[in-house]
Amino acid sequence: MQIEKTFIKGCFILKPRVFKDERGSFFESFNKNKFKEVTGLDIDFVQDNQSISTRGVLRGLHFQKGEYAQAKLVRVSRGSVLDVAVDLRQDSPTFGKHFTIELNNQNNYQLFVPRGFAHGFIVLSDEAVFNYKCDNYYNKEAESGIRYDDPILGIDWQLKLSEILLSGKDNILPNFNELNK
Repeated sequence: MQIEKTFIKGCFILKPRVFKDERGSFFESFNKNKFKEVTGLDIDFVQDNQSISTRGVLRGLHFQKGEYAQAKLVRVSRGSVLDVAVDLRQDSPTFGKHFTIELNNQNNYQLFVPRGFAHGFIVLSDEAVFNYKCDNYYNKEAESGIRYDDPILGIDWQLKLSEILLSGKDNILPNFNELNK
């Protein structure tokens, strides 16, 4: 497994070594010891989640506040998504910046999103199965988010506005500059 830094400190791309033969393929999706060796992070995942969504579904930008903040390791087991991580750490030199990457079942890449980030994705294929590990349990009272179309963030979601499907909850999220008011 190859682990690469991104321009945002603490955010990593995991590229597994895929073994293919006439029977199919195999790869190790996570190895705690290798991850710690490269990143210096001793992460303990406590919850695994999966969503299945169709083309144009945008989930995000979400995060958990305070003691319920979550680091995530995200991947796609079927289909393709544009994955987005937004740095909300106010003391970070990349505060308010975002990182995007296409995750799909062809490249098998994963993105490690540390605590202190908002996260979201949009489905680019007809359907996608999105999997993620969290290092903290979900707490409804701690959930928060930022509007996907916030002009300060300026995220290019790669689909036309008319193709984007949002939940009612995601459609009323605050803008980035309203977070700390």
